[in-house]
Formats: sequence, C-alpha cells, structure tokens
Amino acid sequence: MLKQLALVLLLSGVAFAADTYDGYKIYDVNARNAFEKQVLLRLSYNEEYDFFDLPRSLDAPSRVMVQPQDQEGFEHLLDKYSLDYSVVNEDFGRSVRQEQDEQSQRLMNQRSTGRSISFKAFHRFADINAYLDELAAAYPSRVTVKVAGKSYENRDIKTITISNGDGKTGKKVIFLDAGIHAREWIAHAGALYVIHQLVENFAANSALLNGYDWVILPVVNPDGYEYTHTSTRMWRKTRKPVTSACYGTDANRNFDFHWGEVGASSSSCADTFKGETAFSEPETQLLRDQLLAHRENGKMYLTLHSYGNYLLYPWGYTSALPSSWRDIDAVAQAGAAAIKAATGTKYTVGSSTNVLYAAAGGSDDYAFGVAGFPVAITMELPAGGTGFNPTTSQIESMVSETWLGIKAMAQEVIKKY
Repeated sequence: MLKQLALVLLLSGVAFAADTYDGYKIYDVNARNAFEKQVLLRLSYNEEYDFFDLPRSLDAPSRVMVQPQDQEGFEHLLDKYSLDYSVVNEDFGRSVRQEQDEQSQRLMNQRSTGRSISFKAFHRFADINAYLDELAAAYPSRVTVKVAGKSYENRDIKTITISNGDGKTGKKVIFLDAGIHAREWIAHAGALYVIHQLVENFAANSALLNGYDWVILPVVNPDGYEYTHTSTRMWRKTRKPVTSACYGTDANRNFDFHWGEVGASSSSCADTFKGETAFSEPETQLLRDQLLAHRENGKMYLTLHSYGNYLLYPWGYTSALPSSWRDIDAVAQAGAAAIKAATGTKYTVGSSTNVLYAAAGGSDDYAFGVAGFPVAITMELPAGGTGFNPTTSQIESMVSETWLGIKAMAQEVIKKY
C-alpha cells in the first residue's frame, strides 16, 4: 500500500505557492499506530501539502494545509488509509486578511505612542533594525550593534551584543538567533523580547550577564521575512533564485554538517530544499561565520522557531545521541520545567530525530558538531491561531512565557560552564 502511495505522490509534485490562500483548508490528522504515522510521513513528501507539524508521538495530531484543487484528492487518500481527520480552518485566506487588518491597526496605535517596538504587533524588518540602533545609542556601555553582513536582497543583517558594561573582554557567550524560517513570526518577537529583558530590564536580569555576553541575531532571513509581510504569508525559505520558477532554500537544511543526508529535499521548489550546495545562501554563510567566531567562548547556541512546544537538541541527522547529551538535556529540561511551573504549558524535550524526524543540515547540529558549542538547542515556540499565525493579542503572553524558559536555561548554562 505504501508503494502505491509513493507513486501517487511522485505524480503530483508541483511547487506550493500562493498569495491570498483563499479556500485553503487546514487539517488535523490523527495517527493511531506506526503504520498510519508512516502514511503521514509519506504524504509530507508531497510538495502540494504544507505540513505545519509532524510529530512522531501518537498523542499529537499532524497539521497540514492544502490548496483547494488538492483537497478532494487529499481527503480521498486519508479515507483510503482510514486516517481520522478534522478541518480546523475552512478558509485560511480569511485568516490572513484578518491578521493583516489587525496588524495594521496595532501598528498605527503603537506609532501614536512614539515607541518603536512593542509586543502588541509583529514588526517589519526595518523597525527591528531601528530598535537595535536605538538601544545602542541609549545604552552605549552595554550594547553594541554591528552589521554582520548582507542578505541576498542586500538588507543589513545586524547582531546585538549585550554585556553588563564592565568593559571586560573575552567573556563566555550565549548566542541566540531567530527567523531562519520566514513565516515563524513569533520567533522574531521572542528574540526581541529577550533583547528587551536583557537591556531595558537589566536590573532584574543582570545576573545573566555576569561573566557572559549575549550575542543575538534576531532576523537571520530578512528577505523571506519581508516577503511574508508583502506577498506570501506562509513563505518559509530564503529568496535567492534557484531556477526561473523556484526561489529560495530552506536555510535550516543548508549547513555543512551531514548536509543533504536525510530529511531535506533536492527539489528546488520544495519547502525543505537543501540548497544547490551547503552554505549556498549568504544568510547561512553569515550565521556560520558568527558561530565560528565564538568557537572558543560559545557555551550555548539557542535558535528560536515555531511551532510545536519542543526543546530539541542534536542530533538532527541520526537517532543516535551525542556522548554529552545528558548535559544538554539538563539545560533543556530546566527550561521546560520553568515554563510548566509558571504557566502550565508543556514542552517536549529530546533530540530532534527522536522527537520529530531526521533532518540533516540544521544550524543546531552545526553549532554543536562543528563550532563546538557544548549546548545547542532549538526552541519551537507554541502554536498561535492555526499554527504560524498567532493573533497580535497573543504575542506578549507567548514571548513572556518563552523568556521564562530561556532565562532558566541560561541560568543552568551559567551554573555548568
């Protein structure tokens, strides 16, 4: 049966793209056993089906978005294999328009207050960079902002280094990034909230900067991020052309550590396209260089994504665990415990391959396996809306909750290293 399914999928591989998403449906599909999970995994190889979440656990549904012309065939396949499913959004296009209206109103209200950044709206890339520059001007002894490089479309990608202002050099480093995947807007907001807490709420968080600097890259993939605001809300990849018809590479499959071995597509139109070569993208080259620059003093690499309530660590390319996995697990468990104690939200902790599925070429594997960070963790923030589209009213509660976990993990790292 799985061979027949593979043939159906092979015959239907066309690029997934849309601007309005009118009539797109979002499904939750429940697998009751290992065979049904395998069917879902095979379905996820079809580029027409946008799988938002594909957990290995039988306790959680998989969520997938399907365009109108493929819905009948998709539902036929689910029925054929007796998969239980429900439609959680009948028209994602309506949700996107509601989000745009809500965003516009929130940004107008915020600008009238004179603040450049709040956690009541999702901010455009230029506003994020402006906020970093404002902090550097306002707190010159504790904040340094640098242009780390350029995106493919020539945008300045900036890092912010936050210290306690004691002037000492050569400190240990916690490196945090966000926005490798363009559509994961809550991840960018989460990084901004960490910056806000460390800089503008310094008195409460100064212990996190004793002997440690934080280097934060809040938008790894600005071209993709801007594209999600102006054109295609669910865009995931970078924006460098690959062919005349296909744009972008999955930056989190593009790192040169077991690159392309598993869980990444060779099809240039696919959302998980690994790139024509490892480090084919200027954005991944830039992040690589940042990580290698902290090879001697980097102690934790934390990359923010959404969604799924996961704290994941190496390896992503194999189910085997690194010899020091217990040390990383202890850090991740500290974050999960802090969040659960404060809000009741449960995070699943484990290696990427064992919690989800194998996917090689990720930034966390590279940070751990090549750049030598002893702790490397991917934090998948909770879902909002129907997954990647939290309402603006959800932002503040989500990022403040995320901060509790990040703070607890940092405290554990500082204690250990």
